[in-house]
Amino acid sequence: MLSQHLLSLVVSLPALGAVVLLFVPSSRVDWIRWIGLTASLATFLLSILLWVRFDQSTAEFQFLEHFAWLPSGSLGFTLGIDGISLFLVILTTFLIPLCLLASWDSVQTNVREYFIAFLGMESLLLVVFSVLDLLLFYVFFEAVLIPMFLIVGVWGGRARKVRAAYMFFLYTLLGSVLMLLAVMYVYLNSGTTDYMILLNTPIDSEVQKFLWLAFFASFAVKVPMLPFHIWLPEAHVEAPTAGSVILAGVLLKLGGYGLLRFSLPLFPDATVFFTPLVFTMAAVAIVYSSLTAMRQTDLKRIIAYSSVAHMNLGLIGLFSLTHQGVEGSVLLMIGHGVVSSALFLCVGIVYDRHHTRMVKYYGGLAHMMPLFVTSFMVFTMANIGLPGTSNFVGEFMCIVGAFQANTWIGAWAATGMVLGGGYSLWLYNRVAFGNLKIQHMDQFSDMGRREVAVFVPLLILTILFGVYPECLLDPIHTSCGNVVANLHARIG
Repeated sequence: MLSQHLLSLVVSLPALGAVVLLFVPSSRVDWIRWIGLTASLATFLLSILLWVRFDQSTAEFQFLEHFAWLPSGSLGFTLGIDGISLFLVILTTFLIPLCLLASWDSVQTNVREYFIAFLGMESLLLVVFSVLDLLLFYVFFEAVLIPMFLIVGVWGGRARKVRAAYMFFLYTLLGSVLMLLAVMYVYLNSGTTDYMILLNTPIDSEVQKFLWLAFFASFAVKVPMLPFHIWLPEAHVEAPTAGSVILAGVLLKLGGYGLLRFSLPLFPDATVFFTPLVFTMAAVAIVYSSLTAMRQTDLKRIIAYSSVAHMNLGLIGLFSLTHQGVEGSVLLMIGHGVVSSALFLCVGIVYDRHHTRMVKYYGGLAHMMPLFVTSFMVFTMANIGLPGTSNFVGEFMCIVGAFQANTWIGAWAATGMVLGGGYSLWLYNRVAFGNLKIQHMDQFSDMGRREVAVFVPLLILTILFGVYPECLLDPIHTSCGNVVANLHARIG
């Protein structure tokens, strides 16, 4: 039974944990925390079984499960994963327990509702990465907005949190309205929204362009691309630390995943037609967001704009339509999910102690917080793309793919690594070195045991994925190669 229903068990276990928490009295804070953490850790361990039992020699979807939803309308709930979605599922289940641990002491109000929101969001995200139906993908893609809206709006740290929550909700919701219309058009003309059937259903080239733009409007907001990025810095600044972690670590991947899973295979002619547009928008976004990060004074805003640059570099690799570029894009999504999450956790540590995120109030932390500064240095180097860290392999493969597609775009994209070194090292220098600003700091305690327990897995994965990327590339290789081969075959 475990073999036959492993994927559905992984997807449903967090939701089951959230249901259990509904019956726990809100006054039992310790019970709530341990039940939530146990449910998330059990989900992570089960997701590792997906990796262990995954057959990396085939590009077919595995762990397939089908549940009838609306038989009269030929709509069914089909779950399945391939090499592309496997590690996004594991990344989600890996980060949620770290988010709950990071919030262990910092969240003191409405703790039960907070843990329910995170566990519910985990289930929704897992469905998004594994559902093989266009309509249901849209439903769960939008449903993720609800718990994230609550996390930012209720547990955010400052007065502008409600405004930031509404900005996040409205930007992403309005961008997805066109995708819903496109899904309805596909259903009315093909009679199904089953992804497996649609892969072999030809669509007229001119129609593809309109459908591609409708999907792109939704996914571009999630990446985010310029000029749809305004919501991201606001949401990051106002969200609690764990909210920023899951936002940067997983939610930003929904745009790239959607483009790779749906736009490229279903609309190949339109993908080729609009590739110059994507290249231009992404290249401008890399340089703009990197330069903007240099002039920010808020720690979270710097990392948020850094995320914009990295995700747009992944988009260039994806639309290079080369094997190396597409693999690099997936690898960068995974590496960035680990590194950016760690950087936001670093900000959370100093914020919990000093209650400010303004860079000017920090300096000389190397004297009093050596463990923190060492961890911060490793993740800063990874954010730059230093060889031997997780981001390097993905960024390098994206740039190689970009050069194969267009030399100018490849050179433009490579400037992002140079500018990234500029703002990342400048930030690290201002925080770690110099004189202690004692007049602004009330305590300088280094990381505690719980915080070390959060950072150790992130440090291990950052180095492991940089030194031994084959552990990720081997399962990814066949699925990405299949997407690229089918796309080139359909465009002739």
